[in-house]
Amino acid sequence: MGLPKDVFDRVRARRTQLGLAIRVTVAATAAYAIATALHLLLPLWAVLTSLIVTQLSVGRSLKATRDYVLGTIGGAIYGGAIAILIPYSTEAGLLGLLVLAVAPLAFVAAINPSLNAATVTAIIVLLVPTMHHSDPMTSAIDRVSEVGVGAITGLLVSFLVLPSRAVRQIRASAARLLELIADAFTELLAGLTRGRDNDALHRIQDGIGTAMVGMNAIGAEAERERAARLSSGPDTGPLLRTILRLRHDVVMIGRSTVVPLPAEVQMRLAAPLAEVSAAIVRFLRSAAEALRAGAGAPPIHPVHVALQHYAEAVAAVRPDGLIRGQPSDTAERFFAIGFSLEQMHQKLCDLDRVVGEWSEASSDKSARLAE
Repeated sequence: MGLPKDVFDRVRARRTQLGLAIRVTVAATAAYAIATALHLLLPLWAVLTSLIVTQLSVGRSLKATRDYVLGTIGGAIYGGAIAILIPYSTEAGLLGLLVLAVAPLAFVAAINPSLNAATVTAIIVLLVPTMHHSDPMTSAIDRVSEVGVGAITGLLVSFLVLPSRAVRQIRASAARLLELIADAFTELLAGLTRGRDNDALHRIQDGIGTAMVGMNAIGAEAERERAARLSSGPDTGPLLRTILRLRHDVVMIGRSTVVPLPAEVQMRLAAPLAEVSAAIVRFLRSAAEALRAGAGAPPIHPVHVALQHYAEAVAAVRPDGLIRGQPSDTAERFFAIGFSLEQMHQKLCDLDRVVGEWSEASSDKSARLAE
């Protein structure tokens, strides 16, 4: 009983990747069948195009289709034009045309990578006629037809077969980032009283950077879906900006916690710092779970209380002169910690509002489905 459940859980955890594998298989099979039925010269290009445009999300498929089709049409027009306007009869002439076709299109693709397909298409339009004894115009039309079949097939499969919306993916991506930020915050505040594990912290920070890049890419896909009216999720901008600002706050706290506080200050602030760490980490992890589940935002009141207690403890430390006599950089770090925590407090309030908006969007969707 345990083994089937473990297998099911593993498959369920990878359902997005499994859905992509199924869509790619269906798209490739359908593209080949359609290209063969239409008697296209090279069904291979229809199949390859369907693989290229069938992406992890509908938003990414839209972009891949647009880029590949535009590149193909541009390459077919350019390659066909130079083949027709500059006749050749020798291998040297064909070689010269190949240089004339590749060089400018490769330069354009280097400036705008979304047009990479143009170079490949121009080469095919030039070389295929030498293999099949056809004219360049026919070759260009065949190439556009093959890519058109593959692109339309891949896009329809992305819409109809286990469609994966970027809006749903961004929930998981944002939740993962909040958990990484919580891990980094825990390590940073702990470093004020016991020193910190810089290797562990670097690993966490690297993970945050990589996850931020991925989330921004998914956010762009989600906005593309919204623009095409393929999804009705909330604007991703506030969520992305809030998480980015939280990351900046963690960086600021990291700079303020390079070394532990003086021993006497540690004794006075250890308990309030532990309370702040526990409250903020709990809120971040709860917000992550709320985003995944589309549930309501977690209570933020414990964060307010913990930061108030820390402010009161700091206010009690200052009159006792525990900071006086310390090196200037130590005093600067002490006050910078309080400032950074206050800045993070503001961003957590923003996160509370944004998570609430996403949960409301989920509730509205459920209500519409129920109707």
